[in-house]
Amino acid sequence: MSSAQSLENSLEALQCHFTWNLDASRSKILRVKDKLEDIGTEEGNFWLGPIYNLQGFIQNQLGSTEEALSSFNQATETFQQQKHADEGPWLMVNFGNLAWLHHLMGEDEKSQDYLSKVDALQKKKKKKEELHPEVCAEKAWTLMKFDKEKKQQSAELFQRAIQMQPDVVEWQSSRLIGLLSSIKHSDVAPDADVLEDLRVAREEDSENLYLAAVDLKQQAQRGERVEDEARELSEKILLDPVSSYSGIKPLLRIYRQTDSYDEAIDVAERALRTAPESRYLKRCAALCYKWKIVFSRDGRLNQSMYDRAISLLEDVIALYPGSSLTKEVDLASVWAKSGRGLRRPDQIFKDLLERPVDPADQQIIYNGYAKYLNFDRKQWDESIRYHMKAAAINRDCFCRTNSIKTLERIRDRGRSRMCRQIQEFLENLEGVQTV
Repeated sequence: MSSAQSLENSLEALQCHFTWNLDASRSKILRVKDKLEDIGTEEGNFWLGPIYNLQGFIQNQLGSTEEALSSFNQATETFQQQKHADEGPWLMVNFGNLAWLHHLMGEDEKSQDYLSKVDALQKKKKKKEELHPEVCAEKAWTLMKFDKEKKQQSAELFQRAIQMQPDVVEWQSSRLIGLLSSIKHSDVAPDADVLEDLRVAREEDSENLYLAAVDLKQQAQRGERVEDEARELSEKILLDPVSSYSGIKPLLRIYRQTDSYDEAIDVAERALRTAPESRYLKRCAALCYKWKIVFSRDGRLNQSMYDRAISLLEDVIALYPGSSLTKEVDLASVWAKSGRGLRRPDQIFKDLLERPVDPADQQIIYNGYAKYLNFDRKQWDESIRYHMKAAAINRDCFCRTNSIKTLERIRDRGRSRMCRQIQEFLENLEGVQTV
């Protein structure tokens, strides 16, 4: 075997981002990139090392090898500072990433150096065949940032890490956050053992405000009164630095759960006043205004409500150029309800429908356009056709479920001339059990 082939084989055997099957479309990669930027790099964040590792991988995927190298080096420094040691199993993923990156940069000697470092750490393991719990946990956290299928794999990996090293409360908290995030748009209730784990995790990780907000949302879903606790939690969250890990998004979803849209807007606007340039807080605020406009039963709202929503959505679209597709759909929906006419939303959807996108994004566009055709254009047959287009894309997500449920409701009412077509379509639908 040649030395080049031997190097390739050694790299493929590593446990790191380059071997974890993180291949994704460019739009998905850009969304993950934005998610990481919104988490931020505040000192003291338990996951700061993995954040830098994933950032480096994303930067390499987008063609920025020098930025990737800088991020991987920052990950090394972060792990060493957090663990108060120059070497340890927490560096196995990082050294693997550096081995891969130097190889891709044509620097095989440096690549081999990092392979040797990984090998030295491997030899210190008690059981050679098992993943080290630190590696398990980082892989689990990384997979959480991708699709629903990977979130389930993430939960299993976290469980393995916890079984091997049960004293790391942050792993249990992240496992539960990931599990509950994967069902946040569904009607499926969490298993009783998950809720019990959540109760215990809140006691053991009492300073984790994100986990506290997730727990309150679960209580609200069960019909419990959580208004006072939510207000108390909001005061704590507003004191923390701006980050998607602060807990503000799941807190706002509590208000969405209880139809308290004005309170959600109030909290989001208060947060924005503390950091008016924060794109993440603008995104949160825009979401709250959309909820109020689309879901509220208050009838015609004050024009200033629409104007503020449109302004925020336009800002967010500009601030997230690579991952704002859902906000473009939201802008079309809000504009259509604002009394400003339908020319702008028509153009938005025309542009979106003509845009070359991957199937996941196409599904979002079809579902959003179907709703627009139904509620704003009153073109019911065409709306049904676009719900069918969304449902036909065999991908387990909220948009597909929403379109299928909409089609089932239309069929069950029996008022549409397309009922027979809907029934035939649902009977032949791939990858899903319909009723």
